[in-house]
Amino acid sequence: MNSPLENSMRKIRSVIKDIQAYHVADASGLIKLDAMENPYALSDGLKAKLQARLSEAELNRYPDPSAFALREKLREVMHVPQDKAIVLGNGSDELIQMLAMAVAEHDGAEVCLMSFDPGFVMYRMIADFTGINYVGVSLSEDFTLDMLSTRRAIEEYQPSIIFIAYPNNPSANCFDEQDIEEIISLAPGMVVLDEAYHPFAQTSFMDRLTEHDNLLVMRTVSKMGLAGLRLGLLCGHPDIIAEIDKIRLPYNINVLTQLTAELVLDNIAELDQQAEHIRAQREVLLQQMAKHKGLHVFPSQANFILFRVLNRNANDVFESIKQSGVLIKNMKADTGLLSNCLRVTVGTPDENRAFMSALMKAMKNE
Repeated sequence: MNSPLENSMRKIRSVIKDIQAYHVADASGLIKLDAMENPYALSDGLKAKLQARLSEAELNRYPDPSAFALREKLREVMHVPQDKAIVLGNGSDELIQMLAMAVAEHDGAEVCLMSFDPGFVMYRMIADFTGINYVGVSLSEDFTLDMLSTRRAIEEYQPSIIFIAYPNNPSANCFDEQDIEEIISLAPGMVVLDEAYHPFAQTSFMDRLTEHDNLLVMRTVSKMGLAGLRLGLLCGHPDIIAEIDKIRLPYNINVLTQLTAELVLDNIAELDQQAEHIRAQREVLLQQMAKHKGLHVFPSQANFILFRVLNRNANDVFESIKQSGVLIKNMKADTGLLSNCLRVTVGTPDENRAFMSALMKAMKNE
């Protein structure tokens, strides 16, 4: 006879047992340049305002269930068209999950979620969680869209949702606008433009929501400098957003997040200035790294840089950089488009100098 634990474990789907949990590296004691975070803290003046605002929070009461004031502030700051609706999520991950749950079963037909590989890992993971067939269309060698393969995949799999990271993660490039327009026109379902890195790309499909009823634009405040809040937004046609909103768990945006985000967004100029600094530092890093003949550095329109180690093992370079006190991201690919690649987040000038010093030391080591 099986034990209660064995019986319980048997009820867990095999697809869940077969995957690995999302891993977050321990950055204790290290300069943290692995997670595409904004390296700048809020100013002392804004922190003081925030402390005063949060002291008024009624923690004994549930928050505004729809976060109306915050949604309208986001509409203003992010220039969401007035005739489009907004639903908020506890980070973009929750929004991706809500979208997947909305299409997970459709009149008994097999459902497909499509995206592009290499891309954001949560698209595939959430498809697995929700029992949806995931189709990843391989990018070209230069990380551009392979439109021939894309057209074939859309025709064959008829995806319910197509996710397009814009800029892409981990390659940091923006795909061609005309290619994206073609995908939107060919798609039999929704197309989600994931614009998590919009502050650094300064290009967007937000204004094209009025042109395409099947287009949704997803944003986050994480890369703007508020990663700790876990706040994302999905914008699109009111009829689609209304259905997605039915899946949203009650009170998913807590009162502290609502109050903090509203106040900081009232001071958006401070975050805009930080993004400007990051874009400038990105160009400095790109130029410095491009001078090294042992690296192939890919162009970036995000707050991170992907690079390939040419004559060394990337695992060894990663470990050497870590030993020098800097944590970056090891893509851990022996073959494929990410073969021997590493990724670094753009930090403060001091952090970037520390990274470059560690990188040069690692490239010299035998």
